Amino acid sequence: MFSSFQNIFNIPELRKRLMFTFLMLAVYRIGAHVPTPGIRGEALSEYLHQAAAGLMGFFDMFSGGALSRVTIFALGIMPYITASIVLQLLTVVIPSLQALAKEGEAGRKKITEYTRYGTVMIAAFQSFWMSVGIEKMGDGAFVDASGWSFRILTMITLTAGTTFIMWLGEQITERGIGNGISLIIFAGIVAGFPSAIGNTFGLVKAGEIPYFMLGVILIIVLSVIAAIIVMERGQRRIPVQYAQRMVGRKVYKGQSTHLPLKINSAGVIPPIFASSILLFPATIAGFAQVEWIKSIADQLAPGQALYTAAYVLMIVFFAFFYTAIVFNPVDIAENLKKYGGFIPGIRPGKKTSEYLYRVLTRITLGGAVYLALVCVLPDVFYKAFSVPFYFGGTSLLIVIGVALDTVSQIESHLIQRHYGGFLKGVSVRGRR
Repeated sequence: MFSSFQNIFNIPELRKRLMFTFLMLAVYRIGAHVPTPGIRGEALSEYLHQAAAGLMGFFDMFSGGALSRVTIFALGIMPYITASIVLQLLTVVIPSLQALAKEGEAGRKKITEYTRYGTVMIAAFQSFWMSVGIEKMGDGAFVDASGWSFRILTMITLTAGTTFIMWLGEQITERGIGNGISLIIFAGIVAGFPSAIGNTFGLVKAGEIPYFMLGVILIIVLSVIAAIIVMERGQRRIPVQYAQRMVGRKVYKGQSTHLPLKINSAGVIPPIFASSILLFPATIAGFAQVEWIKSIADQLAPGQALYTAAYVLMIVFFAFFYTAIVFNPVDIAENLKKYGGFIPGIRPGKKTSEYLYRVLTRITLGGAVYLALVCVLPDVFYKAFSVPFYFGGTSLLIVIGVALDTVSQIESHLIQRHYGGFLKGVSVRGRR
């Protein structure tokens, strides 16, 4: 493995991409500590940390602590994700957007442009209500000056922060390694690991968590990590046979291969999308000083029945929704038929697409249930052991999923340039 790490730095393009990715993530982490003008950050952060056990603490994990400190990156990348969800849903139901999505690169650029506009609108809406809520907290004790000047300044600052994060993510995807948006969320979660570990050991020293229970927690966390890796790499391989065919004067022999269907085709998208949807109303409810809105926020706190039910249902929905977007059984069946391929025992064409649809539905259901079980694990941890959310299933799922995807891309660069794989003897997604 050490030689594989050396090979990374022997490829100039890969080295530049990695350095660019680290630089952009460093800029993101620096911005997460820049305070918002007009807000008394330390006093407000101490006040907001009292809500760390609720929904505020859960989503503060995704922003790397920027939300509780109310820095310029307080909204994080969630408005962009929310806008992406809305555009993808509208693409399914609006014919004009469907046609635009089929126009290739030009259509995708147009949809991306709409997503950016939506991101700015959502961020402006959320930041305005955050400024109103902060202004009312403690009768104005956390702001230097109140009024519309403060609200507009805060709205512009937080909206600009989210827009800048969106730009960073796009730059990482284009000029770096891995998916930029996912890596930004990854960096925010990983940044909280040291403090979470320190808090856990502090609870052990204080006697709130017995020493033997610490060992049990460690075993559970390692087991969850192993289960996530196994499930993320798990796939159903459907055998495909290609008949003998003649092209010009050449005769090509029949070949046997397989069509890999991943158990979790959607990856970490469903929990991220579900979290973003829950964050949108919770941001308003968390800062508004209205009793009935606070009661809704309390019901949407992690550990509550309403929150758990909504979270699980959204994860299952987005698992099926995203899988349907990235994998079309009808197109796969048509392509197999076009190139002379068939599934043994299944007639080409419509019967093949129906078979693929049945198989995909079954394994996607299993993948959705797996995602839901892993993501509700933080509730169990917090209720039973008062363990921070960083050791829960959602954070581990995102960290491991993004890490595997990034390693897979690095390995692809190494293999394309005739270097050894990044993980010798291990089959990473995308590698046979």
